[in-house]
Amino acid sequence: QVQLVESGGDLVQPGGSLRLSCAASGVIVSAINMGWYRQAPGKERELVAAITPGGATTYVDSVKDRFTISRDNAKNTVDLQMNSLKPEDTAVYYCHPIGISRYDRYWGQGTQVTVSS
Repeated sequence: QVQLVESGGDLVQPGGSLRLSCAASGVIVSAINMGWYRQAPGKERELVAAITPGGATTYVDSVKDRFTISRDNAKNTVDLQMNSLKPEDTAVYYCHPIGISRYDRYWGQGTQVTVSS
């Protein structure tokens, strides 16, 4: 059974920071490509950050130089450090394996990030 539990979302002012965490079970996050996705109201879910088993990271242009994805192999967690937050970052954030169809049905509840003054 795969479980992905996201936490750390909150209401924050523009320019603020948050750190999201994803606790995984039933999947070894260091063995596969893992990503943080977000879905804003009325929009499709998008992949914003990814990390490979080798530790290489990629980001969508809109979050480059502001967000950092990282992984703790001992804890089997994937984190997302978000700095200089903007109102357009407001969304529900999810972590999930990338590109592996057998995990498609295993989505967590997500964590709400709201950036507003």
